[in-house]
Amino acid sequence: EVQLQASGGGLVQAGGSLRLSCAASGFTFDDYAIGWFRQAPGKEREGVSCISSSDGRTFYADSVKGRFTISSDNAKNTVYLQMNSLKPEDTAVYYCALTGNIVVVPWLIEDEGLMDYWGKGTLVTVSS
Repeated sequence: EVQLQASGGGLVQAGGSLRLSCAASGFTFDDYAIGWFRQAPGKEREGVSCISSSDGRTFYADSVKGRFTISSDNAKNTVYLQMNSLKPEDTAVYYCALTGNIVVVPWLIEDEGLMDYWGKGTLVTVSS
């Protein structure tokens, strides 16, 4: 059974930083991609960033470019999202998700339907 465990959320002041982690287990794909998505109160879930395990390609939503950095530790099957210069509008529940289809990596943050497995979210609250 594929499991994704997101952690690292919390309360931070605007301008601060947080690092989210997503630990994946139970899958047999040789190559995979993990994405971060978020859902703010009253809004639809949106893609934030994703990374391919095979070649390290990364993609970011325009709203987080230059502030967030996604990285991976393939030995630990763990993906990190370093979030700097946080803004109140970054407040959301952050979810990580996994797909074994790396062909679709460039489109992952635009179409959450391409993800195969989802973890429970972790709440990030940015105070002004």
